[in-house]
Amino acid sequence: MNNHSNQSHQRLRPSGGYRDLRSFRVASVVYDATVSFCERFIDRRSRLIDQMVQAARSGRQNIAEGSRASAASSQTELRLVSVARASLDELLLDYEDFLRQRGLRQWDKDSQDALKVRAVGKNDPSDQTDHWKLYSEWLQSNDPAVVANALICLIHQTNYLLDKQLSALEQQFIHEGGYSERLATERIAERQRQHRSQKPSAPDCPLCKKPMSLRTAKKGKNAGSQFWGCSAYPECKGIRNLDAV
Repeated sequence: MNNHSNQSHQRLRPSGGYRDLRSFRVASVVYDATVSFCERFIDRRSRLIDQMVQAARSGRQNIAEGSRASAASSQTELRLVSVARASLDELLLDYEDFLRQRGLRQWDKDSQDALKVRAVGKNDPSDQTDHWKLYSEWLQSNDPAVVANALICLIHQTNYLLDKQLSALEQQFIHEGGYSERLATERIAERQRQHRSQKPSAPDCPLCKKPMSLRTAKKGKNAGSQFWGCSAYPECKGIRNLDAV
């Protein structure tokens, strides 16, 4: 594959880069914090542990897989990001159920506690390497209600980011087409470039049947135009029009 093809492929659909996505960073905190939450506050014999951990992991992993898949399929990327969103919705219900079933208070979205957690997210630096520390005040609390409520805030934050991500992907698909459509368009353009660069195949001379050569008229009314001339010229003076292939 030549350099032009490599450059075209890279330009068509870049992939990866999921570690720079804010949705992935927050989802990673949700996953790690869910593992910790289950170990600290849920009976180890409960099947709920596997369900919550798997839902949290699915949210994180599908964001990454969707980013990787973007190079091959826009539809696959959309599907995987949607799966991440659905997994986090499932996890959100688990935390809400935890609070309700134990008679613990769920923070109102505009409460001071919720606003403090959301404020951290608004100032989340992209170069922060340990995002857990940003929320450690709540996630390391000995009060399960505080940890659960903080995680509910973080899940809502991640879902908000994923909704924006899905909307952008849908608009990109509508305006630019999916990868298959864009690849087909590029392939057609490449074939046209190849066709223009190829020399037409030489026909046989109509007089002596020897192969003909592409020549340019040097004088007369057709000066500068190309034609097929017999390769045996001057012994044979057979000619053909350029389109006679």
